[in-house]
Amino acid sequence: MNKGCFITLEGGEGMGKTTNLAFIREFLEQMGKHVVVTREPGGTPVGEKIRALFLSDGDIAPETELLLVFAARNQHLRDVIEPALESGDWMVCDRFTDASYAYQGGGRRVGFDAIFKLEEMVQKGRKPDLTLLFDAPVEVGMARAKNRGGSDRMETETLAFHERVRIAYLQLAGQFPQRIKIVDASRPLDEVQAGIAQHLTRLCEQ
Repeated sequence: MNKGCFITLEGGEGMGKTTNLAFIREFLEQMGKHVVVTREPGGTPVGEKIRALFLSDGDIAPETELLLVFAARNQHLRDVIEPALESGDWMVCDRFTDASYAYQGGGRRVGFDAIFKLEEMVQKGRKPDLTLLFDAPVEVGMARAKNRGGSDRMETETLAFHERVRIAYLQLAGQFPQRIKIVDASRPLDEVQAGIAQHLTRLCEQ
């Protein structure tokens, strides 16, 4: 059986993750991989219900927000991610635990130690093989998010919040350079996708 592979996409609001998901899937399928695409929070019936609550309007405590994400993640790993990887599929997930460190840790200022303990409990050592971090100045991403309309609870946060999220993401990239590859999301789409293709080609050749 071919070895499965776990790829995650990360970045702030309006960074183009969703735009590039189809490209990534098609590229990997052309390389002969069976691809499963999913998202967080979500990915399962339970997870999608948690996602709706997570993104809805309302005063949700930062710690509650973090626990909601990890509750959805626990179900996601059990029902979708682990079975797919065991079957040899290539899993592409829109956000994973790096988002918890960036949004709840950086943005909400929840202690990283608490996030790490939840990560250990829920993931039991499971890490992505490759993380593509889509990065651009916060003002660029927020302008794009505004143009597409229908802002959710995260997108309506302050610029200061999103700056903290970006800083946390870049700190993670500095901490795990072998896994997290920064994609300059401010470039034209064809250049962004050329960079993505290079990272995916190297992964496929391993």
